[in-house]
Amino acid sequence: MLHVWRHPKAIGAAGRCIGRTDLPVDPRKAKRLAHRIRCQARRQGLPHEVCTSPLRRAADVGRWLARWGWRHRIDASLAEIDFGAWDGLSWDEIGEAAVAEWCADFARYTGHGGESVSMLFERCTGWSDDASRASACCVVGHAGWITALRMLQEGRGAPDSASDWPLPLPLGSRLEIRLEPRAAVTSVDQRQQMRSVALDVRAC
Repeated sequence: MLHVWRHPKAIGAAGRCIGRTDLPVDPRKAKRLAHRIRCQARRQGLPHEVCTSPLRRAADVGRWLARWGWRHRIDASLAEIDFGAWDGLSWDEIGEAAVAEWCADFARYTGHGGESVSMLFERCTGWSDDASRASACCVVGHAGWITALRMLQEGRGAPDSASDWPLPLPLGSRLEIRLEPRAAVTSVDQRQQMRSVALDVRAC
């Protein structure tokens, strides 16, 4: 069973596209999430090992756990989707026309020079198929990556329509994912967030 946590809220993220933008996170929030992960591991007898994205909003949680004796692995495959030239810009700067172009070709769009949604799904597939990576019990990652992994484990691929993109896992929340075909996926902290809704691009 894989325990996947979404990172805490990054500082300065509001209203911006921050896929690979490496924003800081409040140290208190990183420590608080690390403590929750440590408590969960203690309750369930999980190994003291965590795998995180290299971006600070996820990696800082792993660094706290490392201070407490955990093994912390950083894996670039866990990074958020790369929005290319859009990364770090406000959604107003990107503009409605560009977002509309993305939504018109949601799975394959690379007009920003970064990754398409399909490319993100391919990266998640590679990660879950690699036994040395997937052996980690605890992972701290990002909304887009977590959503892609969840959809893959439900037997779904990259959606052609933005309206088929599910609501993201809330910040600091956890999913339990069994890495096998069409495995059951359970949101422990926010089960109601599992339903599919229209994409809110401003939540990326």
